[in-house]
Amino acid sequence: MIQVVHKHQRIGVFVDVQNMYYSARNLYKKKVDFKSLLKDAIADRKLIRAIAYVIKADVKDESQFYDALERMGFEVRAKDIQVFIDGSKKGDWDVGIAMDIMRLAPKLDVVVLVSGDGDFTELVEHSKSLGCRVEIIAFGKSTSHKLIESADFFMDIDREKRYLLKK
Repeated sequence: MIQVVHKHQRIGVFVDVQNMYYSARNLYKKKVDFKSLLKDAIADRKLIRAIAYVIKADVKDESQFYDALERMGFEVRAKDIQVFIDGSKKGDWDVGIAMDIMRLAPKLDVVVLVSGDGDFTELVEHSKSLGCRVEIIAFGKSTSHKLIESADFFMDIDREKRYLLKK
């Protein structure tokens, strides 16, 4: 797969922050450099929207992190973590990300999805059927093979260590 870049391409970047955070932490005990990742994802193309999806978990420095994402150029969409009666917790943006991509697809030439979640495979296929090129950026070790196969381009962060920050 080759990354095809044309300066006139209109792109949208959609980042599943939790997916990337936990993958970087579990695989490398590091954090993701979202600023460099966004710059390279755009690759001198015309950015229409860059959205980072986060789950509010009331942890230290959370709001500073969200502010930093905004300074990098992301629109931050946040939702509260769900806590169930048994104490279990859940938080994901899968449907929200899918809806935003579907709403924006008619205005985009390229969808850049930053997530390795296999649940997005059908979304990738649908985006392509609408005429969008779909690029995935994620950790190859934890990314669904079906998601990788469905993409027009896959950037494996496992091979691009420059996107990992030292703790």
